[in-house]
Parts: sequence; structure tokens; C-alpha cells
Amino acid sequence: MSKKVPSVKKGALPAKDRAPHRPKRVKRRRRIWLSFVDCAQAVILAGVCIIAATCIGIIVYGITRSAEEILLVETAPAAAVLPPDSSEPVPQTAPPALPEAAPATPPPANPQGDVSKNTAPEAPPRANPQNRVPKPAPPQSLPVVPEVVVPKPAISPSRPVEQPPRPAPKHRGTLIWVIDDAGNNLRELEPFLRFPGPLTIAVLPGLPYSAEAARRIRAAGKEVILHQPMEALGGENPGPGALYSGMDDEEIRRIVNRNIDEIGPVAGLNNHQGSKITGNEEAMEVILELCRERGIFFLDSRTTADTAAPNAAKKLGIKIGERDVFLDNVQEKTAMVNSVEAGLVRAENRGQSVMIGHTWSSELAEVLTSLYPKLIEQGYTFSTVSRYMKGIN
Repeated sequence: MSKKVPSVKKGALPAKDRAPHRPKRVKRRRRIWLSFVDCAQAVILAGVCIIAATCIGIIVYGITRSAEEILLVETAPAAAVLPPDSSEPVPQTAPPALPEAAPATPPPANPQGDVSKNTAPEAPPRANPQNRVPKPAPPQSLPVVPEVVVPKPAISPSRPVEQPPRPAPKHRGTLIWVIDDAGNNLRELEPFLRFPGPLTIAVLPGLPYSAEAARRIRAAGKEVILHQPMEALGGENPGPGALYSGMDDEEIRRIVNRNIDEIGPVAGLNNHQGSKITGNEEAMEVILELCRERGIFFLDSRTTADTAAPNAAKKLGIKIGERDVFLDNVQEKTAMVNSVEAGLVRAENRGQSVMIGHTWSSELAEVLTSLYPKLIEQGYTFSTVSRYMKGIN
């Protein structure tokens, strides 16, 4: 049986002479691959361009901001700095107003060198600060609004700062406040014992609390004197231990000595009522002579304008004190303050003023205590009768 010979088309080459067959599907795949590679290269190139543009923009923005900040520092006034050893106070001035701007960003590091922070302005700013050539920014810190540099205190921070002492006010006069009628009770006396300044307190003799009142007055650091009762022209009862116009010299001396011993030691005495006795020059000579013997002073309360005490004192060569103002003839705060003001006028004109009040004045202690610091600030000083008699302010 013979083999079958494959038929050959007319004009066709034999199978061994023909080129190998390549399917169309392979060519299509190659074209697709080439297109993908080209697209990837294009995308990468575009990304590189975008990144480069972004970096350039950031650099340009940073340079612009640095130029604006350097301009603000150069045009601001220089900070007032005192040397450490200077004793002059530093003026506290408000910082200059700055134009509104976005928060400052840190300037790029400057490896080429340092620039001084506190430089004076070289020239006024131009109309457009962005056209200025940027200078290298100081690498140490961000440009900020200049602040006043205050020198450190010489003393330790843990210790309180001592304020310089205020100059003492000009002396305007000496005030002597005398409080009469102590000894009736202790309740009325207590507010005057708490008075912050010097006081002279006169104690009546022969009363239940006379000796105890005198003891408490001395314990409080106040001055004690005898408030000697004397006969008055109106016939009022002056109280126990009083002097009357019909007494002889020896009786006057005996009564006064007994009263002094009861509440003593005392710095002096003044009269309680006594317009009839103080108007009697002979009786006053006996009293003043006894005061000289006991080493105490006499203060004339001047319950009468016709007092003979000044003439008797002049005759004996004795210095006496005299009352200038009664503080509480009217029992109202306003009236008491007005009486104090009258005493201030006398103190300014004569150098001192003796003002007398009473323990039974319910609001007097409060008025005097409230006025005391104000009068000190105004230049008045306070003293006692004994210091005033000795010429000590």
C-alpha cells in the first residue's frame, strides 16, 4: 500500500522553505508591554518633577520668611540693657506694635558665621520689605520682640526686697493727750490702755479702783498722774480726797500727800474741777511748793479763766503746764474730731498742744486710736506731760 503524498497548493512554497508561523497574539502582548513601560517612565518623571518643584517652593518660602523676620529685628528699637553694676532703675517701656503676620518659622541654620542679636537699626525700612536682600539669620534663637532686660537683684531671691525708707515728714508739732477721771471702774479704762501711742492718764483718789487703775496704767506703759479733786465755784461735789477753800496750809499738804501715796508713784498732778481753789493764789502757792518738794509737775486744767496758778508759779519760779483744748465737751465723734483739729492748730502755732479727755467718753478712745496713725504720717509727734514739761518732744 502506497503512502499518501500531501497535496501542495499552486504557487505555495514547500513547508521546509516557509518561515515559522508567529501568532498575532504574541505581537499584541509585546505592544502592550512597551506601552506600560513608557507610561511608568512618564509617571516617574512627572513625580520627580513634582517633588523638585515642591522642594524649591519650600526653600523660597523659607528664605522669604527669614528676610521678613530679619527686617523686623533690624527696624525694632534696641533693648534697654543696664550693666550689671548699674544702680539706676530700668525704665519699663511697652514693646513696639508689630504688623500682623503668620507665626514665625525657624530660620535655616547658617554655617557661615554668627550675627549679633542686639544691633541698632541701620536705615529706615523700605516700602516693600520683600525686596530687601535677606541677611543670614542668627542660628542661636528665633527673632522675637525685644524685651527690657532687668538686672538681677544684688540680694538673695529668697530674702524679701527691702524698700527704700520713706523720708520723714516735716515736724508740725507735739501733741499731749491727757485722760482724766480714771478710778471709777476698770471697764472704761481698758480702751485707753490699748492706745498705741503715749498717754498721760489722771487717776482720782479714794475710789474703789484708784490703786488698781494706777497699777494697770503703769503696766501698759502709760504715764500716771494724780487727778486732785478741788472745790468748784458751782458747788458740785468734787469727790473723796478733795481740797476746799477753808483749809489751812497743813491740811492741804496732808491731803495731797495722802492722795499721792495712794496711787503713786506719779509724775505729776492736775486739778479735778477746782475753779474755786485754782482761783486762790495762796492755796495754789501751797500746792505748787509741795509739787516742787515731791519732784512732780502741776498741770492746770484751766477749769476757769480766772486761774491764779500762772501767777503763783511765776512768783515761786516754777514751770507749770496748761490745758489747751477739752476733747469731749460734746459727746459726738464729729465734735471730738473738731476738737482735735483745734489742738492741731495750736500745736503748729506754739510747737505743742495739751488736750484733755475723760475715760467715761464712750467713743473717745476709738476716735483717738483711729486718728493716731494719720497724725503721725502728717508730721505730728506724741508725748507725755512730763516730757513736755522737761522740754523733750
